[in-house]
Amino acid sequence: MASAPIRDHADNHLVASVVRAKRAQQKTAGRARKGGAAAADPTAREFLRRGDPILRELIDARPDFHPRAWLDELPPLDAFGTLIFQVIGQQLSVSATRTIVSRLQERFGGRMPSPQELLSVAPQDLRASGMSNRKAATLRALAERFLDGDLSDESLAKMTDAEIEATLTEIPGIGPWTSHGFLIVALDRPDVLLSGDLALRRAVQRAYGFDHPPTEDEMAQLAEQWRPYRSLAVSYLFASEFEKGT
Repeated sequence: MASAPIRDHADNHLVASVVRAKRAQQKTAGRARKGGAAAADPTAREFLRRGDPILRELIDARPDFHPRAWLDELPPLDAFGTLIFQVIGQQLSVSATRTIVSRLQERFGGRMPSPQELLSVAPQDLRASGMSNRKAATLRALAERFLDGDLSDESLAKMTDAEIEATLTEIPGIGPWTSHGFLIVALDRPDVLLSGDLALRRAVQRAYGFDHPPTEDEMAQLAEQWRPYRSLAVSYLFASEFEKGT
């Protein structure tokens, strides 16, 4: 079974939330949702339908699909909070991620800490939440960047996707998977591919008939036809993977 080396990604909270989009829709139908209420953009949806017959089947099977319904399963998060979530979730299960995040929040009155608050806590106290030494160090390095003004919600929102990836991956412990997840969750960027994500690779394997989980290069090549709407294609594929698992 061919596969490329994988770093900085796993089936964590982000992936699980995305593939549970249909469940979130059903739970929240009929009430307003911050960020998750909008149906799939019709221009993007039609572009993908016309360009890829496999996606056309997935799209036509989900006429009321809300690609960001999974936001209802996440607490309100700013850029720093989103990155905390992303870093903690690296290579962990959904339940493990949520347990650690919950413990961390308990130390800060039931919410995510600000950069200054996180740096005020001793590294061993962060590790007591259940995270590894490496992740604690990554979060402290992130907090320092935000506190120094090198990073902020405003500056990140103004950057291109490539600039954000380059900026975030300068920090030890943050790789492409985490930066791409940030682009999707925090900024709703329309053309992001999680090429190394295990759940997405399995979804593509099933939908497109690969005899192996596609490599990251194979994923990138396949997704060229989805530009400039790769994020929406990813959402439909995640939804198909969740439904296959039910």
